[in-house]
Amino acid sequence: MGKQLRYLFFILLLALTSCGLFRDRKAGKEKELKLKHDLPQILDDGVLKVITSYSGTSYFLYKGQPMGYEYDLLKRFARHLGVELNIIVSNNLDTMFYQLGEGNVDLIAHGLTITNERKKKVTFSDYLYLTHQVLVQRKPENYRKMKWSEVQASLVHDAIELIGDTVSVSANTSYFSRLANLSEEIGGEIHIDTLPGDLSTDKIIEMVANGEIKYTVADNNIASINASYYPELDIRVPISFSQRMAWALRPQSKELEKALNEWINEMKDGVEYYVIYNKYFKNERDFRRRENSDFYSLNNNRVSAYDELIQASADTLGWDWRLMAAMVFQESKFNPELESWAGAKGLMQLMPGTAERFGVKDRTDPVQSMDAATKILELLWGRFEEIPDSVQRIKFTMAAYNCGYGHVEDARNLAKLDKLDPDAWDKNVEESILKLSYPENYNKSVVKYGYVRGVEPYTYVKEVFARYENYTLFLE
Repeated sequence: MGKQLRYLFFILLLALTSCGLFRDRKAGKEKELKLKHDLPQILDDGVLKVITSYSGTSYFLYKGQPMGYEYDLLKRFARHLGVELNIIVSNNLDTMFYQLGEGNVDLIAHGLTITNERKKKVTFSDYLYLTHQVLVQRKPENYRKMKWSEVQASLVHDAIELIGDTVSVSANTSYFSRLANLSEEIGGEIHIDTLPGDLSTDKIIEMVANGEIKYTVADNNIASINASYYPELDIRVPISFSQRMAWALRPQSKELEKALNEWINEMKDGVEYYVIYNKYFKNERDFRRRENSDFYSLNNNRVSAYDELIQASADTLGWDWRLMAAMVFQESKFNPELESWAGAKGLMQLMPGTAERFGVKDRTDPVQSMDAATKILELLWGRFEEIPDSVQRIKFTMAAYNCGYGHVEDARNLAKLDKLDPDAWDKNVEESILKLSYPENYNKSVVKYGYVRGVEPYTYVKEVFARYENYTLFLE
């Protein structure tokens, strides 16, 4: 009996070990495939996955619109590849490199200094721009009342004056490395105060401006645009020579690297790249306007003056308010006075007949516009009650709001005819509605409402949900 028990125990142990090994092998295989994810796989998936930072220059939300140097370039690169853009955000460089190394993203889109140490683990794109590092320090409290010579006397003018002093930077950044090297070069210790890795450079510069820390180091282009908002800052002391700034890829992503570099060089040969760069690193007036805005994501959780109305509408519908906000932006960019070429007007772009039917006396009144739109969306939502998936049902509802319920039903009938799923918008009915722009399709017997410019509802739904994804990154 003892031998039998030992034998059974051995078999059970072997089975459990085998299961564990199988799981380990499977996980290893999945990771191997993720690490081999290159341009052909990106094109097959139709999605470019990117990690970038959340800051006042890279990626942010302003008056409901995603913006930023990295964001604007990424949007154009994804369009160039013919794929959708999927962004995750982190201000922690360790997290960025980890996500890339694990195969969770295809690209780090962040102003990374090209260094030999970093080259050991990533491949850099061709450089996007040159900059150099500067010391960020604060002028005296009452500097405006002081003589310029007195102000000057209170400031550091040469890096060598930092010996024995403390400079605050995030760990594992090029700023940290530069300070360590600088200490060696000048033959004296500069004490490095290590800040949390998830603090953006913008935030650390703000800490200097507020007197929370004495000094930091930043790239000159980032320091300059921030100094336009904080005139109490001095950024004239260089800490490094010119450095090349680039994005990072996995070394295995040879084809993506080639495509990205070709695109970067093509962009830099034209005008558009420099318009984008100047927009975020040179246009001081726009930067100050954003910093002073109530609808800037780095300031608060608002996208418009109508957030409360939007939230009330979303509550009535049972939707995420950020999704409703994305729809309102798509309709009017939060402008209650906007009128389209077709005569639609107001926050939710109501046509005159629709407004009259729902008792709207003034289409430019945000309250009346949102109230009517909510009622319309409720009615449309009810007409798609057979759609089992709630997200797909919302997409049908939005498409119907855009082009009319009848046209969406025509597209569903056409989908059935083409052996597609009439209850799925994505990759099914959205494809069918595009076909309703052509006589060979809108003249079919299953189509009752005829021609519709299908690209409008197709694009409408895609853009609303893409904007919603952006909103979920910035808004609660």
